[in-house]
Amino acid sequence: QVQLVESGGGLVQPAGSLRLSCAASGFTFSSYPMTWYRQAPGKERELVARISGIGSTTNYPDSVKGRFTISRDNAKDTVYLQMNSLKPEDTAVYYCSVRTWGVDYWGQGTQVTVSS
Repeated sequence: QVQLVESGGGLVQPAGSLRLSCAASGFTFSSYPMTWYRQAPGKERELVARISGIGSTTNYPDSVKGRFTISRDNAKDTVYLQMNSLKPEDTAVYYCSVRTWGVDYWGQGTQVTVSS
């Protein structure tokens, strides 16, 4: 079965950096785009980065463009989210996700808190 396990969250000061990881299993990882989302309390879930199966194409919303970088290691079935210049408004639970055979799968999420 599809499993996604995020890690790497934590408490960081404004302007700091964090690197999130998402280890995937149960599907042919390199065949599928991967997406990072986040959800802050009281807000809707927001897409923050997407990467194609072979990693050649990435997409970001304006809110994180230039600060966040998504990458993947298909040999390790892992997708990463490098977050730099973090702001308090980046505080949220971050999830990785994949859609396979029309079904969306999500990890359990990892908390990122940006605060001084």
